[in-house]
Amino acid sequence: MNEKTKKPRQTAPKSPQTGAKRRPRKKPAAAPAEAQVTAEMNTPAAPAKKTRSRQVKEPRKTPVRIIPLGGLNEIGKNMTVFECSNDMFILDCGLAFPDADMPGVDIVIPDFTYVERNREKVRGIVITHGHEDHIGGLAYFLKKVNVPVYATRLTIGLIEGKLREQGLFGKVQLNVVEPKKTVKMGCMAVEFIKVNHSIPDSVGMAIHTPAGVIVHTGDFKVDYSPIDGKIIDLARFGELGSRGVLALMADSTNAERAGYTHSERTVGESFDRLFKMGEGKRIIIATFSSNIHRVQQIINCAVRYGRKVAVFGRSMINVINTAIELGYLDVPDGVIIDIELMNRYENERIVLITTGSQGEPMSALTRMAMNDHKKVNITPMDFIIISATPIPGNEKYVTRVVNELMKSGAEVVYEAMYEVHVSGHACQEELKLMQALTKPKFFIPVHGEYKHLKKHATLAYQMGMPKENVIIAEIGNVIETDGTRMSVVSQVPSGRILVDGLGVGDVGSIVLRDRKHLAQDGLIIIVIGIEKSTNEIVAGPDIISRGFVYVRESEELMDEAKQLLSSTLANCSYAELREWNTLKGKMRDALSDYIYQKTKRSPMILPIIMET
Repeated sequence: MNEKTKKPRQTAPKSPQTGAKRRPRKKPAAAPAEAQVTAEMNTPAAPAKKTRSRQVKEPRKTPVRIIPLGGLNEIGKNMTVFECSNDMFILDCGLAFPDADMPGVDIVIPDFTYVERNREKVRGIVITHGHEDHIGGLAYFLKKVNVPVYATRLTIGLIEGKLREQGLFGKVQLNVVEPKKTVKMGCMAVEFIKVNHSIPDSVGMAIHTPAGVIVHTGDFKVDYSPIDGKIIDLARFGELGSRGVLALMADSTNAERAGYTHSERTVGESFDRLFKMGEGKRIIIATFSSNIHRVQQIINCAVRYGRKVAVFGRSMINVINTAIELGYLDVPDGVIIDIELMNRYENERIVLITTGSQGEPMSALTRMAMNDHKKVNITPMDFIIISATPIPGNEKYVTRVVNELMKSGAEVVYEAMYEVHVSGHACQEELKLMQALTKPKFFIPVHGEYKHLKKHATLAYQMGMPKENVIIAEIGNVIETDGTRMSVVSQVPSGRILVDGLGVGDVGSIVLRDRKHLAQDGLIIIVIGIEKSTNEIVAGPDIISRGFVYVRESEELMDEAKQLLSSTLANCSYAELREWNTLKGKMRDALSDYIYQKTKRSPMILPIIMET
């Protein structure tokens, strides 16, 4: 009976493996183990089904393209395009602050050229959180391509402020999305997943595509005791990993730091100790305007110690007002006072919250340090806390501000002395945890300079990720995957657009080069007058110097330069005097050689010919 019972099971379509195992019993003379394995793998019924299955599924795995337009090999300017078939959406659209080699530039935003060319495909923009490096370029983009924006409640509130400044408020569709909700983007869908960061309402994304699930962490850390009590949704990341994650794109900012990032609550404990130390003095705290959890802890300490809070700095005021309006800051009535009423209270009853933790030249704290602030003068009765770590490149600006504050007699506490700042980004052990939970097939480190991306890739190798499955990309790369393979297949227009005042993109490499030239060596202007009818020189050459030498102290040099130019003009033929471009070139070359010989400098030389 057993044999008869088993034989029908052997041919049952839902259990091809059972049939393969029973075949040797039917034919005892079967080949050795190797042939048995081959028979299992090539059973007539099962392979046919697998082959048909593959043939059905293969066309459905439409290739998905991931195109980073910012945030790689740099800090800031985060922007990534996801494209599948005729659908496209954008994840984040941020800005970066100018480097020292960008004189006069206000901000830097991504190059939108590729998206503009494909505007009819764009289904929307999703935003991970409300920091400037993720929303700062959004208004500039929406002026060119107006599409719906999807983000969490606080992030939408901050975006509204950006749109008001650019005259776009009410003209863009803004959609509030809660964590655990999903937004359809054509053939793709974006799931919002709660993460911890240094601003509330931060999310990561699970992007469901025909090729598989792509997880993008956004900026994140793992905080088991966050100020708002909302812990990162590790369970959802783990659930996605158990179902199969095609690729992980993870924050690399702190990839060089071992261990774990401390909880934001440690800063609150430090504030409590420092408020006791600052007893009898006015307390001034500089921090990032977007760090609402830190502002909450400052307010809590102010209430505990019977102090009033005044807020300085335009961005700080805007963010705090938005956070209070939306319920993300809990401020008892009467605690925050208008800066105009600050002088009505004794110094020991005041806490000032201000911008300028990075030593920005025009920030409120820097103006206080330089005795250039209209409302606040620094005295020995001030206790100042700089609650931030200098961004790479800003160290010298922060040091200058600290020195000037100390010269005024104030006591200054900064990050190196006490735990007055913790990062909002994951360190190595948290990055490994994210890898372990999601178990991705492919890995793309994002958000960081090349050294951060490289270190994050090394962590992935240590977790068992094959090197060929890790892509350290550059902005503009088109990364394509069909669910089986992933590689860089092409390049799209990318780079940086410089914003200077109201001008967007009108400052290019040539303008920057001229600005640096002017800053380094100064300017010399040569002016001559030519009679139109006779083609004779009737005035000049006169020399005007700006940023090169002080003329009154270099009269001999200027007189010799004029004599040289006069001699050069005298040797010009009639035809050369008629061809102004040639004439300008001869004057420029003659003076440039002379100036360099005498001073070893190369100022910009600008000849001007006036026709009379």
